[in-house]
Amino acid sequence: MPLIEDSSVKEIKPNIDGGIATSNNKLTLVEQLNFLYVRIVGCSNLPGNKLTGTCDPFIELKIGNYKGTTKCIQNTSNPVWNQVFAFSKDRLQAHTLEIFVRDKALVNDEIIGLISFAISDVPTRLPWDSPWHHNGNQADDAFSVAWHSDAANVRGESAANTRPKIYYSPRLWYVRVKVIEAKDLVPSDRTRNPEVYVKVVLGNVVLRTKISSNKGANPSWNEELMFVAAEPFEDTLVLSVEDKLGDNMEECLGKCVIPLHKLDRRLLPPPVADKWVNLERNVVVDEERKEMKFACKLHLNAFLDGVYHVFDEPAQYSSDLKAASPKLKPEEIGLLKLGILKAEGLVPMKSKDGFETTDAYCLAKYGPKWARTSTIAGSLAPKWHEQYKWEVYDPCTVITIGVFDNCNLLGGGSKRDSIIGKVRIRLSTLETDRIYAHSYPLLALRPDGMKKMGELQLVVRFSCISMVNLLLTYTQALLPKTEYVSPLSVHQLNTLRHQAVYLICSRLSRTDPPLRKEVVEYFLDTRARMWSIRKGKANLERVMRCLSVFPAVWIWFDGIRQWKNTVTTVSIWFLFILLINFPEAILPNFFFYLAFAGVRNYRTRPTHPPNIDTILSHVEDASSDDWDEEFDAFPSSKPGEIIRKRYDRLRSIAGRLTEIIGHLAAQLEGLYSLLTWRDPRATPMFVVFCLITGLVLYLVPFRCCLLLLELMR
Repeated sequence: MPLIEDSSVKEIKPNIDGGIATSNNKLTLVEQLNFLYVRIVGCSNLPGNKLTGTCDPFIELKIGNYKGTTKCIQNTSNPVWNQVFAFSKDRLQAHTLEIFVRDKALVNDEIIGLISFAISDVPTRLPWDSPWHHNGNQADDAFSVAWHSDAANVRGESAANTRPKIYYSPRLWYVRVKVIEAKDLVPSDRTRNPEVYVKVVLGNVVLRTKISSNKGANPSWNEELMFVAAEPFEDTLVLSVEDKLGDNMEECLGKCVIPLHKLDRRLLPPPVADKWVNLERNVVVDEERKEMKFACKLHLNAFLDGVYHVFDEPAQYSSDLKAASPKLKPEEIGLLKLGILKAEGLVPMKSKDGFETTDAYCLAKYGPKWARTSTIAGSLAPKWHEQYKWEVYDPCTVITIGVFDNCNLLGGGSKRDSIIGKVRIRLSTLETDRIYAHSYPLLALRPDGMKKMGELQLVVRFSCISMVNLLLTYTQALLPKTEYVSPLSVHQLNTLRHQAVYLICSRLSRTDPPLRKEVVEYFLDTRARMWSIRKGKANLERVMRCLSVFPAVWIWFDGIRQWKNTVTTVSIWFLFILLINFPEAILPNFFFYLAFAGVRNYRTRPTHPPNIDTILSHVEDASSDDWDEEFDAFPSSKPGEIIRKRYDRLRSIAGRLTEIIGHLAAQLEGLYSLLTWRDPRATPMFVVFCLITGLVLYLVPFRCCLLLLELMR
């Protein structure tokens, strides 16, 4: 595979000093874009046409080749639109703004009236002005609701998909249901011992306990089931005690329905008390009527747990580490500002009217807040120049910025938005109060390999409220304390994260305009758990890079033993004898060396935020079969022969790993057997060796033992 050209982060120098600074500093990190804003409020006393006696008016605005229209309001002479139009000033090709009032009921939408303005006469809006038409910028309040000339080819309801929008993920809670026991069960067949389990349903998630080992009317389980729920709590928790009669056959012995909003909430670490609930079941009285009859009681502990953080992102790329409970919310330490400038050299994603083009928009996520820019239609070098900000509670978090092609501007809304690429910036790599302006390569993984899709220019600034509070966060745990006192298993975290992603996708897809499922899943890395031989190689190399210091130290030490450099060996011998005579200086000198190494590396510190390492991630040497396997669906959609080949390769890799683990286990078992008398000769020899060694260390000073040991080598 050919090397990816120009995949480094490059520093840029945008013109961000000339922006108009408003009272809330919206234009500090982006260049000022000038727009001609036109707000159409309404008309009055419009004449009815001669054919029908009514009027179906709409407004058409025209500047050169740009044309915008309002919606049509039928059967009225006093229509009200209250719509805003924004024309980019650097693209205006005329000097006059023409506003036509047309009647949809007439042939060819006949003109009722016309108003024209000279653009040079339109005043520039100041913050305290509020005219109907004015020159302004992207900090204007009307920017987010306006129809933009950059989306001039978009018509109807699809125009809403081109506007900027702020989304918020719902607050997620864990729902914990600990099923303890039941009593007074009454199975229909009393001649057999019931095989009872509890089934719990929340939304589309169904979990079951194991079959109770108590084969009677009072079974017990002491088993906990966990779900994820999102505010507002509209779902219900359905618990039923089931008796397994055979394959795919079960009898409900009792059921209860608990609305989530009625559950107790755990806001602080002390546990929530358990309780007994009454179960009921349906008893058929006749063919048309059913009555609820008391069945049994269930002892359980069900509550909303807010002392944990519910993961929706991969832990290493998380943008939020707070617990769900508002009482455990940490103190705000800073503010993150992001200026999304523009993209350059985007790859065409579709064909429109015989031309290759892209309708690009940018999306940024940090914490629960998602910021979506406007869509620039038909441009391979879109300019956004929009700025957003987030509160920061932990510097060890990551902001994600992605670029997508809007594929739903022609109506229908059934197409998937195409992925162009994304950038991740870790806040801990940013200096406080410094403005970072860089151009990031947009690299996208595809079935045919990694491809550069263009470049995205960003300006980032992380400011702290108090440096003392910021430094204190480095001395605290990343996650809530309960995560360490009562940790969840890896399997539980993966299952619950899948539920969390589903909830966020379903909530954000119901907004207007919707944030589509494929976009949310791409940001939340739903395929992070999928097997990839490329990722395996990359992770192994990352570990080996971190451990490379130990082989390097051993090679250096072996060179001293071999007297490859006489001066170095003599110096180390002198230091060794000095440390033996003054052992209390060993630890201080060790930490002094670490401090010296840190100061020495200051000159080579990185000057820009890190980005993907194409060599370390093995995207440049992965084969076509590796990419095909990585993008394969789950379960696999490939034919059996390809699956068998990949399975054999996976067995080979796992076999080598198993062999290494086996060697390590054998060495540890041999060490452990020295004290267990598994070998009747090795154990007494080891015991005698320990006795002699202890006696020598007791009689001979420790420093002399070290010196003697080194002389013997």
